[in-house]
Amino acid sequence: MSADELHYKSISELSELFRRKELLPSEVTQASLCRIERLDGSLHGYAVVLAERAMVQARKHDSEIARGIWRGPLHGIPIGLKDLCYTTFAPTAGGTTIHAKFVPSFNATIVDRLELAGAVTLGKLKMTEGAYTSHHPDDQAPLNPWNANYWVGSSSSGSGVATSAGLCYGSIGSDTGGSIRFPSATCGLTGIKPTWGRVSRYGVFPLADSLDHVGPMCRSAADAAAMLGVIAGADANDPTALRAPVPNYLARIGDGIRGLRIGVDRKYAQEGVDAQVVAALLEAERTLADLGAEIREVRFPCYEKLVSQWIPMCSVETAEAHLETYPSRKSEYGPDLAQLIEQGRSVSGVEIAAIHHERLKFSGSLAALFEDVDLLLIPTMPMPIPTLARMGEYGADPGVLLSILRFTAVFDFSGSPTITLPMGMASDRMPLSMQLVGRHLSEDMLACAGHAFQSTTDWHTQRPPIG
Repeated sequence: MSADELHYKSISELSELFRRKELLPSEVTQASLCRIERLDGSLHGYAVVLAERAMVQARKHDSEIARGIWRGPLHGIPIGLKDLCYTTFAPTAGGTTIHAKFVPSFNATIVDRLELAGAVTLGKLKMTEGAYTSHHPDDQAPLNPWNANYWVGSSSSGSGVATSAGLCYGSIGSDTGGSIRFPSATCGLTGIKPTWGRVSRYGVFPLADSLDHVGPMCRSAADAAAMLGVIAGADANDPTALRAPVPNYLARIGDGIRGLRIGVDRKYAQEGVDAQVVAALLEAERTLADLGAEIREVRFPCYEKLVSQWIPMCSVETAEAHLETYPSRKSEYGPDLAQLIEQGRSVSGVEIAAIHHERLKFSGSLAALFEDVDLLLIPTMPMPIPTLARMGEYGADPGVLLSILRFTAVFDFSGSPTITLPMGMASDRMPLSMQLVGRHLSEDMLACAGHAFQSTTDWHTQRPPIG
């Protein structure tokens, strides 16, 4: 097979080739490392590449598979970790300069789970400073492999770049206001933001603990389901991790969606949304209906006030998360993260109480909506992917950030699971993206619906124009 065919194989395809002994994990890992060496100097997706360690892991998995040992669908699969996941074998900087040399004494729970399942860790992936909106001024931001002049999303920027460019087969992202979904959207990927607590956050640098979600970013719904099945579940080290049993997300992923009730609020999903996004969303709706889903008109809960409260809520929790280093090391912070923390230090308890009450009302209304439908269909962003120049112009207008957060932040507040899926191409040949949103712990349904959509569309198979 050609190099491109190998680098863009799905996890399930690679897994089957390993099991049939037609390909070795070490061969794939070596090919991935060569591709990283060739392309990442211009893409800047990796913070740290762990070539020697990865090859040791891969050769171990060669031996295990040869002896008939099978750890599951990730056995021998090369992946990347967002650099907020604690690792004893590499620094965990969290996108900061303060922690540039921090090597934890333990691994994040998800790191141990991935490696126990046989995943090969290629390295740590770049991210925005502290998982907020921008990279530290001293750090080279990753560049979008589809077009370097376009936004790559935040904060799981390196995860989006590396997975899209074939520099790993799947990656870990985190999402506090949209940071699994935005880089998935801008890089043509499939990402699952799980239910809050579905995946342990033990050993994961926080941005805002009550809003933070950890999940997979991959090139298909099936690949994301495979990764989620490994990292999900209760964790004695994280009392907020949900104790609900973890289903086999791959077992019934091909069951189809006939009879599934998909809700659409045309005012929420279309008003103030770019015409290209609306057209692609309507086409996706028709595809889902053709697959047997029942499309139902619904009324989405009032969300505007809650969206406007995301920044103050995030700021307070970020200020708490950085108490050990801010303001004592304030001069080492980039301007955007420092500004967020300063805002958080000035928010009153009364303001937080008001946000908490609004959050409870929205979450209750959303739960009631899901009594009548199984999933919601919405865009990921209200516009096609903006250019970097346009994002720079947006930076002076807080209203634009709130507009971009319209379809993401409310589901961090509610803790609802979503799957982000490519749904088309804009006129500038950049990917367009949609979300399906479900009730809590419905990741199996989301994966199944995503897989059904991708079984009859090929948007997820489109590749960036790189070597």
